[in-house]
Amino acid sequence: MHADLLQRIVDDPGYPGADDAHRPDMVRFERVAPMRRDDLERFWLLEYRFPDGITPLGMCLLDDGYAWATQRAAQAVPLPTSNGLTVRCAGTHVYFTEIEQRSPDEARERAAALSAALPGFLERFPESWARIAGELDADARALERHDPRGDAAGAQVDYLERARAFQRRAWEVHFELMYPLLLNQAGFYGLCDELGIARAEVPRFLQGYETPMTRCDRALWGFARELRGTRLAAAFVENPPESIAAALAAAGTEGARWLERFGAFLDEWGCRTDGMADPMLPCWREDPTTPLGNLRTFLLERGEGHDFDAGIDEARAERDAAIAAARARLTRAERRAFDAALASCERANFVWWNEDHNHYIDLRATIPLRRAALAIGARTAGRNADDVFFLFYPELLRVARGEPIASFDALIDARRAYHASWRECRKTMPKYLGAAPESISDPILIEIDGVTDEFLAAVRVGAAPGERLRGLGAAPGRASGRARVLHGPQDLHRVQAGEVLVCEGTSPSWTPAFTKIAACVCDQGGTLAHASIISREYRVPCVVGTAVATRVIADGDLVDVDGSAGTVTVLKAA
Repeated sequence: MHADLLQRIVDDPGYPGADDAHRPDMVRFERVAPMRRDDLERFWLLEYRFPDGITPLGMCLLDDGYAWATQRAAQAVPLPTSNGLTVRCAGTHVYFTEIEQRSPDEARERAAALSAALPGFLERFPESWARIAGELDADARALERHDPRGDAAGAQVDYLERARAFQRRAWEVHFELMYPLLLNQAGFYGLCDELGIARAEVPRFLQGYETPMTRCDRALWGFARELRGTRLAAAFVENPPESIAAALAAAGTEGARWLERFGAFLDEWGCRTDGMADPMLPCWREDPTTPLGNLRTFLLERGEGHDFDAGIDEARAERDAAIAAARARLTRAERRAFDAALASCERANFVWWNEDHNHYIDLRATIPLRRAALAIGARTAGRNADDVFFLFYPELLRVARGEPIASFDALIDARRAYHASWRECRKTMPKYLGAAPESISDPILIEIDGVTDEFLAAVRVGAAPGERLRGLGAAPGRASGRARVLHGPQDLHRVQAGEVLVCEGTSPSWTPAFTKIAACVCDQGGTLAHASIISREYRVPCVVGTAVATRVIADGDLVDVDGSAGTVTVLKAA
């Protein structure tokens, strides 16, 4: 890392006009803050889910989710050795780390409380999650069905506050459930390790279950198969994604009928965005460019495309075979312990839940906040529709209550320039900052973000173009193809069939790409990361935790990905 970039990071004061008044009163241990020199005594991991950097309004997610919700859940669960996560901002780029539990006495007390509470939580989990998911869905739909653009000022204030409360509650639920599910999964990993079962095998025991993400992708591919050979297919293949909707509208009655059917699809599945929890991003209902662009690439692909039934049948067959092979190597007593632990993980299945909950939380919780902000901006006649995203939440509340948005014009301009300048730095931002720890105890950092000894070693040592990269073999198989290197999801619909997706990491919005890529390579991620889970379900070879893939692989390189060995080799430079 260049010393001048590090100096810029620790000297940076944050967004122009930002002060403590923009931070919420609710806090357990630590608030979100700019990165300072003293912080570098701790370990900070770059958050790949916000590749363009965070906006002032987007800070709500850092306050509500990464800080408040994780720290609240750490006490509520309780986590024995972690107090949740905390965040520092390097300019607009997000870094996070765990807050260590430093009291041995409290750690012992928490461990005892967790031991008493966890069995009941796991037993009740399917019913509890069904109830909670239903409540989240009902609350989201109530906010989504109402259009705040026609509301008076007082009603818009109410809608904005309800939207913020919904986002906060969704992320509270997220971590209250994620932590115990991960701890149970980690316990299963520990048992399997004692029994001589390879760590990479364990997630396969729990694969092969459909989620809303796969059902959405099924529906999208259904449209593609219906369109093949029809007159409307030309509207897709002859136009760029952003022009497809207009081409269909100009196609007469047939185009209008198709758009009506597609509108029903969006009503069911359109509450997803191209990134996670960023109010700058429209959902598919608001801007269907992404799903229409995906249909375009599906239609350009020869053959019938991804076979969902065959894929899930293969995943289930592999699951059953892996379980049978593991049990066959165990003694009778070992088998009883394995069966009991596996049954617990099947009932409270993190591998399945980590995709299922995305439909209700990760891709959805911020959409009402965006709608509220845009409605307030339209009523107050701001210069640009997206000016509202460069206001901190308390400032947006002031505008909603009557303060002219024009009074913030100079600040908005300065913040836009600040955001743009830091966005240009993304490709050179270090994967981590500070001192590498001897160990990590927070299960999110370990199991999802893949902060392993191997990951840290790869970051320290780095790699040069042309070298073989090593990471975690997250999904078995081997494939070669041209690399499509993405630093964000905005061009995801341009990924072509047979390409190898290379990125920092994936989020739930990326799933349609997995129906057409040959393989996936990520800088970050563990065995329970989104890319790992979805690759196993979609039968795509995957290597995560390479640390440096997006830096040493160029767009168009011919690469070989061995998801079983955990290696990535550049066969020929672009």
